[in-house]
Amino acid sequence: MLRSMYSGINAMKNFQVKLDVIGNNIANVNTYGFKKGRTIFQDLISQTISGASAPSQGRGGTNPRQVGLGSQLAAIDTIHTTGSTQPTGRVLDLAISGDGFFQVAESADNTNFTNVRYTRAGNFYLDKDGYLVTSDGYYVVGFAAYLDGSYDPDGNGSAPSITTTISPAPKDINISQFDFTNPPTYKGGLVSVSMPSGATFDNSSNPQVNIQYKPIKIPTDAQSVSIGQDGSITYVDRFGTLRWAGQLVLAKFPNNGGLEKAGANLYRDTPNSGTPILNFAGAAGIGAIQSGALEMSNVDLAEEFTEMIVAQRGFQANTRIITTSDEILQELVNLKK
Repeated sequence: MLRSMYSGINAMKNFQVKLDVIGNNIANVNTYGFKKGRTIFQDLISQTISGASAPSQGRGGTNPRQVGLGSQLAAIDTIHTTGSTQPTGRVLDLAISGDGFFQVAESADNTNFTNVRYTRAGNFYLDKDGYLVTSDGYYVVGFAAYLDGSYDPDGNGSAPSITTTISPAPKDINISQFDFTNPPTYKGGLVSVSMPSGATFDNSSNPQVNIQYKPIKIPTDAQSVSIGQDGSITYVDRFGTLRWAGQLVLAKFPNNGGLEKAGANLYRDTPNSGTPILNFAGAAGIGAIQSGALEMSNVDLAEEFTEMIVAQRGFQANTRIITTSDEILQELVNLKK
């Protein structure tokens, strides 16, 4: 059987995969935070008819004679270039200007995070209890402040004290990284935690504000919410006092291309993505957060349509190879007539 026929068949399968990837890119042209795919081919094994020879006995050397047996799929890359930013004016819409991912997860009784996933889509919401969540109900990961006991919201009584406990300790963030001064700062120079006005660190009186690595909650009667470039979340309570609710913790990977798409705009880490480096926005190479905006898909329609034409013509050309090979075989069969 002719080798060209099998080369054509392999190529048709590869171009079909390429068209599948292009179709998915185009389908997600308006998906927030979507990262496009790219198909890479490589040649298949070559059959050697004769090997190379060195110059000898008055003759020059000769090159090898090989016949390729087609192409194969080398990789399907995820291109993590930053998409354009679309202003929305909605406070809970967040975009990362630079490297990094939001962390979202499930939570056991609003305490420990489980099934952590990563996303660039920052369209977040508040559920009925005031927790910051994704459209699918995943909690947005960060440090959160919780008021324990009761206190005088009018400011006539003593201000709540703040404990220096971060519990449970997040992966790759050690409590020793935080300098619990007043206000507390991150030892890298970044102001990481902006506490409620008048709070102290004497740990002697009640009630207390505990800094915890758990879902961030906004009181349902808050008048307004704001989110800073470092991911710090503040709100104005029903008495008009500015309060600190928490701060987002973002993730950065040694190899973004090693992340696995998990659907619903989410990624999961893999052995080749590397261990996530967790920190605040604007630190450790992580980009700043822009509130009131969303990152658009990085799909370029002009590029995708061009690639689609190339794939279509490549597929068409390889069908002609199969047709021509079939005609040659038919001629061989006709020799007997």
